[in-house]
Amino acid sequence: MLPLAAQSMTGLPGLELQGLITLILQFFVAMLRIGAFLISSPLLGARWVPLQVRLTMSVMLTLIIWQYTTPVSVEVLTSYQAILIVFSEISIGLSAGLILTIWFSAVLLAGEKVAASSGLSFAAQMDPSTGGQTPVVSQIFYLFMLVLFTSTDGHLVAIHTLLDSYRILPIGVIPSFELFISAGIQAAGTMFYAASIIMLPFTVILLLINVSIGIITRSAPSLNLFSIGFPITLIGIFFVLYFSTTSLAISVSSLTDASLMNFQDIMKGLISG
Repeated sequence: MLPLAAQSMTGLPGLELQGLITLILQFFVAMLRIGAFLISSPLLGARWVPLQVRLTMSVMLTLIIWQYTTPVSVEVLTSYQAILIVFSEISIGLSAGLILTIWFSAVLLAGEKVAASSGLSFAAQMDPSTGGQTPVVSQIFYLFMLVLFTSTDGHLVAIHTLLDSYRILPIGVIPSFELFISAGIQAAGTMFYAASIIMLPFTVILLLINVSIGIITRSAPSLNLFSIGFPITLIGIFFVLYFSTTSLAISVSSLTDASLMNFQDIMKGLISG
């Protein structure tokens, strides 16, 4: 058998290996921001979403914005600046997702305080989004907020804002991290404020129920406080939860709108911040 001549291989079309490696590396750097956001975001970052789904979505979203971005040059990716670029892209995605998660934690905090005040704190089960024990009331509030968030296309607005950040802050440009720090502090303060507003009506009604039970027990000392007060408290909180669905929906909807507006302001202020 005659050996294959080396000259016959020169006419084969294809992509050089070095160019392919460079393209994969540039695509990986562009995917870091999206992947970090999907890991830390309140909806897609939950544990019930498989890692394969998040990885597939990261690749698909990167393919969408790939044609609108300017890839980082090979000289930069092979220098020490690549470490700073990778850290910057991951920080942008993680910070954006964590800020949204802090906003969403307001309903979890409110549900936990309502459950503790009404005696429903013992009714806890494993939360699939965090892997820890969470009161059922907190999970109901959180699922209620997720339903409103997705029904109003809030997840699409968040993803569109993240993709638009590639135009505002191209890959390789180091942002001002002071903006993320101040936004995180503001989101934490808003979380406690929103949780207090949500749980305040429930706490006031439970306080009135406990005061009424105390007056009844004071007037009739022979009555057992635990045998009467605990069932009345449980029945009262169930009625309050049922009749406050509309007002709770308005509060949660305002919270989701405020979180999206804050998220958009952060993404738009990356350069000026």
